[in-house]
Amino acid sequence: MANISADRLESVVIRKLTWRLMPFLFLLYIVAYLDRTNVGFAALQMQPRLHLNDAQYGLGSGPCFFLGYFLFQVPSNLVLQRVGAKRWIAVLMMIWGVISSAMIFVTSVRSFYTVRFLLGAAEAGFYPGVILYLRNWFPLSARARTVAWFMTAAPLSGVVGNPVSGALLDLQGRLGMAGWQWMFLMEGLPAIVLGGVVLAYLTNRAEDAPWLTNEQRTWLLDRLEQEQTGSVAGGGSGKFAAFGIGAIWALAFVYFGLNTVSYGVSMWLPNLIHSLSGVSNTVIGWIAAIPNLAAVVVMMLVGFHSDRTGERRWHIAAPAFAGAAALGVAAYSHSIVLSIVAFSVAVLGVFSMVAPVWALATSRLSGVAAAVGIALINSVGNLGGGFGPYIIGFIRNVTGTFQGGLLVVGTVLGSAGVMALLVRPEGQRRVSES
Repeated sequence: MANISADRLESVVIRKLTWRLMPFLFLLYIVAYLDRTNVGFAALQMQPRLHLNDAQYGLGSGPCFFLGYFLFQVPSNLVLQRVGAKRWIAVLMMIWGVISSAMIFVTSVRSFYTVRFLLGAAEAGFYPGVILYLRNWFPLSARARTVAWFMTAAPLSGVVGNPVSGALLDLQGRLGMAGWQWMFLMEGLPAIVLGGVVLAYLTNRAEDAPWLTNEQRTWLLDRLEQEQTGSVAGGGSGKFAAFGIGAIWALAFVYFGLNTVSYGVSMWLPNLIHSLSGVSNTVIGWIAAIPNLAAVVVMMLVGFHSDRTGERRWHIAAPAFAGAAALGVAAYSHSIVLSIVAFSVAVLGVFSMVAPVWALATSRLSGVAAAVGIALINSVGNLGGGFGPYIIGFIRNVTGTFQGGLLVVGTVLGSAGVMALLVRPEGQRRVSES
């Protein structure tokens, strides 16, 4: 490869990084996302068993989880920056796997809230840690499609996990355990096992990657160094510089909006399908997989197109507007077919927003400021993951229908699209650690 052209070298390095890192990180996120959202299926049996009303279930599934998630985001990413991604991600996975399986011991509203809070605290560092990890490996020109590939694990976890969760619920009564207990037990174990695999497989930094040639390593380090120079005017410097940048807070609100819908829909979709159709748990699992399957394809196309054109804001706003409109349709629909179509549009919309959001955010930050900024966007944004399930459950508890809740989360999503258009493009300038 001595005389290889710069373009050819870039293509080779990106391809090697992609195939070495992404399939494994993809698998880890499938497990993470399933462990935080499978409570949506458990609710079909847990709610009557534990005497949880819709507001209590909504509070436990969303706000309690994301309170822990919010409080431990920044500290966790700072620890990751100090000890390295490999060790910290491995520890987090083993801890949350144990906590997820421990849901089988929940017997009351209070214990439900407690375990969900602990699960959120344990998972808090994983997603922003991986985003930071990808930022430290992939050049800006490949970042949106890389994040899009990683993020396809979220909807794909629904494609794979929803049918599995539905089937596990049908183990009701085996060995004296309820179906929802079997589900939590079996779906928590993969995180524990894969946490050990992380220690053997991941490489912390490009400097330490034996699977890159010297030429490939030098090119990658030079490119990443070039992209991390400079700072945003008026943004300041230092590890907490991101707190002073209006665009970072705007993107945090955008992320709040997309998570409001993403988790609001995922936590309540099994219940909504059951209310419209009354089919078995296994069939509900297969139906609930449809919106996620649609999202897998579209979010990759949006990520690739955003990288190719270099445009980010409309790649965020357009899916937000489409998703908001679809939720309006779903709110007034009484047809299972029309509802699933509408939810599919909403889900593919919010997942399509994610890659351009992170490409836009990580183009502005470097050094320790990147660790803090990414955690800030993710922690504030994921409060939407608490708001969405809770507001849908609260309004349903009051009105007896899903309509009002769907209209509220749709409005939040539309507002996020407007906010994305207000973020001023900054080109290649970034905030860096002083």
